[in-house]
Amino acid sequence: MTDRAIYIAMTGASAMLRGQATVANNLANADSTGFQAALDATVAAPVQGAGFASRVATSERTLGVDARAGAINQTGNPLDVALKPERWLAVQDSSGGTAYTRAGDLSINANGMLMTSRGQAVLGNDGAPLSIPAYQSIGIGSDGTISIVPQGQPASTITEAGTLQVVAARTTELERGDDGLMRPRPGVQPPPATGASMSAGTLEESNVNTADALVSMIELSRQFEMQVQLLQKADENARATSSIVSLS
Repeated sequence: MTDRAIYIAMTGASAMLRGQATVANNLANADSTGFQAALDATVAAPVQGAGFASRVATSERTLGVDARAGAINQTGNPLDVALKPERWLAVQDSSGGTAYTRAGDLSINANGMLMTSRGQAVLGNDGAPLSIPAYQSIGIGSDGTISIVPQGQPASTITEAGTLQVVAARTTELERGDDGLMRPRPGVQPPPATGASMSAGTLEESNVNTADALVSMIELSRQFEMQVQLLQKADENARATSSIVSLS
């Protein structure tokens, strides 16, 4: 009985620590453009193995990300884009693969490449990183089409410089990687988005509710303390039982 109590309390404390790490990461990204809070929960998980049929542990599960959109702010920057709900911007990850983000604070680097604020190349409809020619003015349409007035050309000379690759996917169809980027779950292939997918000159704020996150952090901390106290009580009971047995 004692070892069961210790095991349950130990796994419970471990789950609380992981939950705190998730909430801490959400709080750290409260000011990150387009960030969607991770959702965690604890569940009772039967212990696998012979002789453990009655054993149950506490397990922490990542349920996905909060699908609620963040507030939209006007910036006036033609390279800023706020994506519509369930729309994701394709970028190139560190391994050269395709990943997705809702962070639309874009910029053009010294080599003319369109980049996210985290240094990821933005992909075009053809799957290649977008390179923007020198321009006098630039605009991004609601369907992701990039139009420019080339440098040295009259304002009436508008040229298409590429189209942002945008896909349509529910948050439940994607999962977040360690690099913070979203990727399709196994068996999911997000289709290209159609119609209006974004608005230029605006940015989506993080959807993290700081007050709620702080309350969750306090609750998890109290639950962790409760689990530790249970561990200590179980240990005291075990020592007391051993003393009684040795005296007899």
